[in-house]
This record gives sequence, structure tokens and C-alpha cells, in this order.
Amino acid sequence: MTREEKLEIIEGLTEKFKENPYFYITDASGFSVAKVNAFRRTCFEKGVEYKVYKNTLIKKALENLEGDYEELSSVALKGFSGIIFSKEVGNLPAKVLLDFRKKQGKKETKPIFKGASIDSDVFTGEDQLEMLSNLKSKQELLGDVIALLQSPAKNLISALQSGQNTLAGLVQTLSEKE
Repeated sequence: MTREEKLEIIEGLTEKFKENPYFYITDASGFSVAKVNAFRRTCFEKGVEYKVYKNTLIKKALENLEGDYEELSSVALKGFSGIIFSKEVGNLPAKVLLDFRKKQGKKETKPIFKGASIDSDVFTGEDQLEMLSNLKSKQELLGDVIALLQSPAKNLISALQSGQNTLAGLVQTLSEKE
């Protein structure tokens, strides 16, 4: 690979990192070509993109970004590295990883989760994967806040409406007695 080709890949990868606020770095060493293709297919079906890059190219692309990716570079960029890109949902790549492992079998732990960047926050280590899969998206959190804000108003309206029917029934009963 020539120097120009490497620079082109680094620039393209830097743009991908800027376009996708959520990316996960995985290790799928020991995977056969068929398994890597099956994982890529699973990612595509779920709406995320999986690509394999050389560690040095990933490191140089991360250096071009604003923010501190030092920990991610030092921990995650060893061995066979693939990156899962997600544009809209931060927990989707974690769910894809866990679902793919379940389909492969109980003892399967590949692809191994190395690290992730979610809105410039860095998470490293396999123990973080379960937590990341349960992370709520921005839209889900906004929906929860709106539901909490609407709850007292809904309770007040239902109380007033039920009282109106009771009050009307009481007035009608009293007028019929006379």
C-alpha cells in the first residue's frame, strides 16, 4: 500500500468517525471469512456498518479527531480490529454484538468488544458491553421525560372528568327528589 493510499484511507476513516458519533472497536481474530461475512451481514441488517482496518490507520484517524481517544488507542488497538459504525443509536452495536454471539452458541465470545466511543465518551473492556447494550438512546430519554411531565396533568384531567360525571349525577338525583 502506497503512502498516498494510506493517507486517503486515514482521511476517509477520520470523516467516518466525524459522521458517526457512535463507534465500537472489536476483535474478531480467529474468525473464518464466512463468520466475518455473517457478522457483516448481521450488522447490515440491523442498520450499522462493520469494517476492518489496520490498527495504525485507526490510531492516526483517531489522532485527527477532537477529544481524548488516548485510552481507546492504547487499549483497543491491538490484534485484529474491526469497527462498527452507528449514526443514530448508541446501544445498537452492543446489541448486535450480543445477538450475534447468542446465535453462534453459548460459549462463543467473538467478536470481542475492545472499546467504544459514544458521543466522545470512551468505554473500554468486555465488562462494559452489557451496560452499553442497556443504555437508552437520546430519543428514549426524551420520551421518558415527556411522559413524566405529562403524568400529573393527565391525572388532574382524569380526576376533573370523573368528578364532573359524579357532580352531574348528584345534581340530577337531587333535582328528581323534589
